[in-house]
Amino acid sequence: MTVKRILVVDDSPTERHVLGEMLTSAGYEVVMADSGEDSIQKARELKPDLVLMDVVMPGLNGFQATRAISRDEVTKQIPIILCTTKSQETDKIWGLRQGARDYIVKPVDKDELLKKIASYS
Repeated sequence: MTVKRILVVDDSPTERHVLGEMLTSAGYEVVMADSGEDSIQKARELKPDLVLMDVVMPGLNGFQATRAISRDEVTKQIPIILCTTKSQETDKIWGLRQGARDYIVKPVDKDELLKKIASYS
């Protein structure tokens, strides 16, 4: 599977813009979601090739949304990379237990992010 469409999930308009620019300039189609709830709905509807998920969001947080997407029959094959300011090893372990395939800490290094995404193609 080649990654073409990426769902970027972040409650911060600035982070969505920065990540969106980073990914579109690298040739990806980017779809945005501003909440955990919205990410689950868009993952089901649009079936993106990959989800880039923030953790700290109001309402349903990124860990909860990751668990829902990774356990849903319709969306469980979609790889999720958590993209968060939470840099503790325990956060990373917990995120991977929720179904994330990878974890990247903000501020995002563009080369590192693109390398991680390319590993799913």
